[in-house]
Amino acid sequence: MKKFICTALTLAMVVGSLAGCGSSSSKETTAASGAATEAATEAAAAGDFDTSKEISVNSREDGSGTRGAFIELFGVEEKAADGTKVDNTTVEANITNSTAVMMTSVAGDPYAIGYISLGSLNDTVKAAKIDGAEATTENVANGSYKVARPFNIVTKDGLSDVAKDFVDYIMSAEGQDIIEQNGYIKIDQNAAAYAGSKPEGKIVVAGSSSVSPVMEKLKEAYLAVNTNADIEIQTSDSTTGVTSTQEGICDIGMASRDLKDTETGVTATTIAQDGIAVIVNNENPVENLTSDQVKSIFTGETTVWADVQ
Repeated sequence: MKKFICTALTLAMVVGSLAGCGSSSSKETTAASGAATEAATEAAAAGDFDTSKEISVNSREDGSGTRGAFIELFGVEEKAADGTKVDNTTVEANITNSTAVMMTSVAGDPYAIGYISLGSLNDTVKAAKIDGAEATTENVANGSYKVARPFNIVTKDGLSDVAKDFVDYIMSAEGQDIIEQNGYIKIDQNAAAYAGSKPEGKIVVAGSSSVSPVMEKLKEAYLAVNTNADIEIQTSDSTTGVTSTQEGICDIGMASRDLKDTETGVTATTIAQDGIAVIVNNENPVENLTSDQVKSIFTGETTVWADVQ
């Protein structure tokens, strides 16, 4: 019992001594200590990244406009001897069917890499610089970030009055401002103000999961000025958006790529420009990738992070 009491008293004296030292410390010392601790924590986190681990490649599904643009821009897609295009994406890639699933997959795996619409980027993942250029709308606009593609709406002859009016709204000054406000690059800097007739009716819009987030914003704004309209947005992929328009299943298709030569009977109208962000997990210390490195990773030539120099 005496030993316990003596030990307790000794501990109390030590704690009191430490507390006294703490109270005499300056604010600057405390701040510096906090900064050092934060820096040490970050360094430890970076040190936990095992570069010997395999790269977990995440790609989009066939039919995705984002995949089509990505493999073309990085040279993952190449022409065969007979002139046909061959997608050389590694068979080891995990296939995701939407922008949201892609982001969740990369955010949940420290060794993952993927790609998404720049306008959908948030702080759950990190966008790597490509060839030294940061993935920003400003850099897409000035041409320094070259991984970019169009956002198109697809229509065919016989569009209803209310669908025409919605298209007019998208291309108006108000619609283009909404596109810019949501992280995309508007296609017309000098668009005229919306002056539609606000017709009544239902519009079905279908296609790309990359285009649909900004289309939801355009829908919300349009319905505020035309309460006579009803808009249904069906999210899938660019190819489905085009074929649904061709077949009359929807009024307006969404495609995050240009039309293919085989996709006839419809017209594509570019409503915005968008970058494609190559994303990695926030724990990944990689900040910059070259175009050649991205191609090598997605074709399966480079398989471990240690080989990404």
